[in-house]
Amino acid sequence: MSLSINTPLLESLPLGQRNNTRVWMKMEAMQPSGSFKMRGVGHACEYYAAQGAQRFISSSGGNAGLAVAYAGRKLGIPALIVVPETTSERARYLLGLEGAGVKVHGQSWAEAHEFALSVSTKDDAFIHPFDSPLLWEGHATLIDEVASDGVKPDAVILSVGGGGLLSGVCEGLQRNGLGHIPVFTAETEGMTSFKAAHQAGYPVMLPALTGVATSLGARQVCQRAVEWSREMRIEPWTVSDQEAVDACLSFADDHRTLVEPACGAALALLYTQKLPLHEMNDVLVIVCGGSTTTLSALQQFTKSEK
Repeated sequence: MSLSINTPLLESLPLGQRNNTRVWMKMEAMQPSGSFKMRGVGHACEYYAAQGAQRFISSSGGNAGLAVAYAGRKLGIPALIVVPETTSERARYLLGLEGAGVKVHGQSWAEAHEFALSVSTKDDAFIHPFDSPLLWEGHATLIDEVASDGVKPDAVILSVGGGGLLSGVCEGLQRNGLGHIPVFTAETEGMTSFKAAHQAGYPVMLPALTGVATSLGARQVCQRAVEWSREMRIEPWTVSDQEAVDACLSFADDHRTLVEPACGAALALLYTQKLPLHEMNDVLVIVCGGSTTTLSALQQFTKSEK
């Protein structure tokens, strides 16, 4: 039995009316660990478990780390998650709740990542948060499910951080005969690593990351995401932190589902009607989720900005 589930594909009447089209939501927030990461991480963990891995190690205090922790618990394999000091207490609590070991190291994800690699042994399986063909293979299955449900979108909207979801979605679109449709990517203004790479034609290391959408916090996207931008029509868009948070709150009202600002970035493109969708009949948005967000945190951000 796969660690990830076949998530609902639902039509959003509120978003459809706003954009004068049909909007289909792939509800990845419903995955057992709370985000789309369960697809790729679950696929990778199942593969490494079959190869005899004695421990899983990852370097994410967010969605990827929680997916690794969940996979470890379900497969009966210990998991060690290395997180930076900036990781919230709630995220650490959720990792511990899944039974994972939690090691705090460094001021940034990059420092935690380097430490996690340094303590890995030949008996361990290192699960990268976004840069691995196994992850992309797993993420691609969400497009397989959309095609199986009979929906052929005219465009896809998704958030991009390190590029793992984008790479998987592009792989899924290609193998389902949808490689010709545009993909609109969303980032918040302080997290534009994919936009920088798209403009340069190669991965660019941002000097710093700022903003509320911390799950988009990769200073440099993976090489495969840049390659896909040469093979398909991919358009990077940006939204403000406030637009991302407002989208999360509106989405909670409209669809009774709580997602994080990183996911809200993609939803914001629809709530603010930024995209050229007037000639499209069916648009797919990946509701990628968010394992550690809370309603109070979203409301607090809104209050602090006023």
